[in-house]
Amino acid sequence: MPTYTPPLRDMQFVMHEVFKVTDEFKAMPQHAEVDVDTINAVIEEAGKFASEVIFPLNISGDTEGCVLDKATHEVKTPTGFKEAYDKYVEGGWAALSCDPAYGGQGLPFVLNQCLYEMMNSANQAWTMYPGLSHGAYEALHAHGTDEQKKLYLPKLTSGEWTGTMCLTEPHCGTDLGLLRTKAEPQADGTYKLTGNKIFISAGEHSMASNIVHLVLARLPDAPKGSKGISLFVVPKFKVNADGSLGERNPIYCTGLEHKMGIHGNATAQIAIDGAIGTLVGQPNKGLAAMFVMMNAARLGVGNQSLGLTEVAFQNALAYAKDRIQMRSLSGTKAKDKEADPIIVHPDVRKMLLTAKAYAEGARALQIYCTLLLDKVHSHPDEKVRAESEELVALLTPIVKAFITDNGHIATNHCMQVFGGHGFIKEWGMEQYVRDNRINMIYEGTNTVQSLDLLGRKILGNNGATLKKLGKLIGKLVEEEGVNEKMAEFINPIAMLGDQMTKFTTEIGFKGMQNPDEVGAAAVDYLRVAGHLVFGYLFARMAQVALREIAAGNTDPFYGAKLQTARFYFAKLFPETATLMRTARAGSKVLMDTDLALA
Repeated sequence: MPTYTPPLRDMQFVMHEVFKVTDEFKAMPQHAEVDVDTINAVIEEAGKFASEVIFPLNISGDTEGCVLDKATHEVKTPTGFKEAYDKYVEGGWAALSCDPAYGGQGLPFVLNQCLYEMMNSANQAWTMYPGLSHGAYEALHAHGTDEQKKLYLPKLTSGEWTGTMCLTEPHCGTDLGLLRTKAEPQADGTYKLTGNKIFISAGEHSMASNIVHLVLARLPDAPKGSKGISLFVVPKFKVNADGSLGERNPIYCTGLEHKMGIHGNATAQIAIDGAIGTLVGQPNKGLAAMFVMMNAARLGVGNQSLGLTEVAFQNALAYAKDRIQMRSLSGTKAKDKEADPIIVHPDVRKMLLTAKAYAEGARALQIYCTLLLDKVHSHPDEKVRAESEELVALLTPIVKAFITDNGHIATNHCMQVFGGHGFIKEWGMEQYVRDNRINMIYEGTNTVQSLDLLGRKILGNNGATLKKLGKLIGKLVEEEGVNEKMAEFINPIAMLGDQMTKFTTEIGFKGMQNPDEVGAAAVDYLRVAGHLVFGYLFARMAQVALREIAAGNTDPFYGAKLQTARFYFAKLFPETATLMRTARAGSKVLMDTDLALA
């Protein structure tokens, strides 16, 4: 059976020593009083909830799965899930970073990020039930009418109700311009919706008294394509003016998907048969409102793979220290045993360190992004808000795609450490591999994220935002360029930063001649950009660790951080050279292949 220990020390290191979040909060009146002790107390309690309440339900939830009663359209979630959700609500976790105007605690998003990382490590399938509610809350908070906010936000904030995102239809996934769900205006200002949705995570359950579905649909006179999509809030139970629940709305679960992983989450097929909803935002402008939820979900999906990478690493490390197989190539290490523990073997260490480096890099990136979001929402300076929003928009596809791709690599490595036992269910490792696999697919496949990064976020504004990221890296290079102890961390990012300008320009010029060149290069390009960002963050972490060691701090944590950073730059970062070469290979070898693919 697997175990899990919340990585509180590393979270504290990233927040307090690398990014100094409390200093940043002092510039935001809403968070000015949030201090180190408050942050540490909150994440410690969050870790207890994750490890003690929902982690024990992970394997059992995967085994039991969800069951649909086709007569009533109700879904039974795995044993213990509802009781755990009740504890989540009672503990106030749903309200942690929500607006106090609607009953929230108003704490920084950074804290919510740490809570969700630990819950994803503990039980990704369970965490998806409250996780999607945050996206629904954000979309309504940003685009809802006063009446919608009054009706829905207090209940979503408390966790009394949950939320979903109803986008996908049987004939269209990413291409939402093809969706067919209809919304007919009613005399009272509401809309009657009809259509079918699939792949709706947490789409039906009895863990909360109501489910608030955010549904994309078309008005009768809507133009074709993505410019004719509107967003509607369609609750499972209609909501009376006083906030009480009314009659059942005809938006039903008609089937559950049988999936590779996340069995404990109800991935629902939804039939909408004249359900009543209200318009969110402007007619035919639904994607703008839904993108608030989708971007939150993309950051959340990256967090899912961070959580799985961390828990897989912890268990693989423990196993590698305990399992004895063969002798070390360089001589016997455990003379009192029949064989050496497998952690003495170089490739086992490579697999473990890959997972550790990808977890620590992802944690730094996620905390950095949520700190940017705190600035977007709470900083008094409009320029700071705008620049933070621009940077987090650039980083979002990297968070979603790079971290989940790395999670796939890391969880597979960790399963491999277990050998044959990793393939056996009771050890829990194969579940982490299965659960992570969806993270590369939903909320926009990783290829879609790559096209978004390269086509829209970078080439779309002639690299202006990329240059701002380059300035951050350049500032660190300038600070530490003459520090010999930092050379092994600074030189690689300085070199890649310079190469990135030429690399991007080259692909941009090719794309102007043939757009397929962008499509052919995009996935490799995103991975190069991901390593540039991780490299920058590891250099910053190494900077802090070296300073602490130079000051006489003997905490082995800092030495471990330096060793992980050295491994990352020596064994993982050099992938960028290959990626740039394959990206430059162009589209011809892909598109001129009709015979090969006949």
